[in-house]
Amino acid sequence: MLANGRPELLVPASSLEVLKVAVVYGADAIYIGGEMYGLRAKAKNFSKEDMKAGIEFAHKYGKRVFVTANITAHNRDLEGVRAYFEELKEIKPDALIISDPGVFTIARQICPDIELHISTQANNVNYMTYLFWQKQGAKRVVAARELSIEEIKQIRQNISDSLEIEVFVHGAMCISYSGRCLLSNYFTGRDANLGACTHPCRWKYYLMEENRPGEYLPVEENDRGTYIFNSKDLCMIEHIPDLVDAGIDSFKIEGRMKTALYVAAVARTYRQAMNDYFESKELYESRKDYYMQEIAKCTYRQFTTGFFYGPAEHDSQIYDNNTYVKGSVYLGIAGSISEDGYVAIEQKNKFSVGDTVEIMKPSGENITTCVKDMRDEKGCHINSCPHPGQKIEVLFKDRADTMDIIRING
Repeated sequence: MLANGRPELLVPASSLEVLKVAVVYGADAIYIGGEMYGLRAKAKNFSKEDMKAGIEFAHKYGKRVFVTANITAHNRDLEGVRAYFEELKEIKPDALIISDPGVFTIARQICPDIELHISTQANNVNYMTYLFWQKQGAKRVVAARELSIEEIKQIRQNISDSLEIEVFVHGAMCISYSGRCLLSNYFTGRDANLGACTHPCRWKYYLMEENRPGEYLPVEENDRGTYIFNSKDLCMIEHIPDLVDAGIDSFKIEGRMKTALYVAAVARTYRQAMNDYFESKELYESRKDYYMQEIAKCTYRQFTTGFFYGPAEHDSQIYDNNTYVKGSVYLGIAGSISEDGYVAIEQKNKFSVGDTVEIMKPSGENITTCVKDMRDEKGCHINSCPHPGQKIEVLFKDRADTMDIIRING
């Protein structure tokens, strides 16, 4: 809980650039992964230098940074964990997110002045577990995604106010219990609990009858097949009153592998919704359609409320495809502005002179404008930018400021 008595908005970041976006677009805290011992091995993650720079940037804005070290460690990992925590001791993040008791013990020994948070990977489903971790020295426990609102309330009623509850309120859901799926390891040898999940829950599957080996029977609802493990994304932005009433201290957004557009859109919209709710419940209720429209402008799978209002049912899954809905296309982040008004951008997707685009501002304002001109790194005027990562300068009809997100709405 923040000093003003309101829940914290905790937002993920995959890189230093995305961390800065999260800070500017409304996060109270940001969680990141280092180059080892987190559960997002395929994310870009942070080098030691970027981690230092990110923490410095966040602290400048009064925000906090948490570092994940939430693998299930094997014997071979422990010495490396010790060395890693010695580095983190010098970098001084605001908290470490841990699931393994052995890793937790090492963190207490080496980083006694850094808060320790217990990851959702530790299966935290009852108040006695919370009290156990508090006795060990934890400041916060992240609830398992399988808990209902009522169960979270019961936990809050049975633990001290000094122990914080963090809960995922938005983002991707695992098909298996709190990320403990064995499919990735079985099919590819890449262990989800060591951060290398290949997401086989999103794959298309067939049946094979025991006495007819090699004969594959399609599992179909239509000609596109059926994706029997494919969960919808969690979205609780329409239920903030229930989350507040449950006594949750931190609203957590999933997505350490997401783009800056995703982070900006989700952080900004939840920030607006939370601010509106605490200003006026009537204002919050009147703007729910707006929140959903804004959330839908980033990449997502259809939405669900997960386990918050009871066990997941058949409509919590997506059976006919494994693709994301793209509400908008991410073009880039506005960098420096030249004297003649051109905006420096590292292009993320192709766009052209004459295109209608949207400038997304941290304030909540969206400006529909057009691309008047474009020039490459040599200053030559060009009609489009077809190469991913191309550094360009763009002149818009309306002003864009540094850290604005540029997108094309679908």
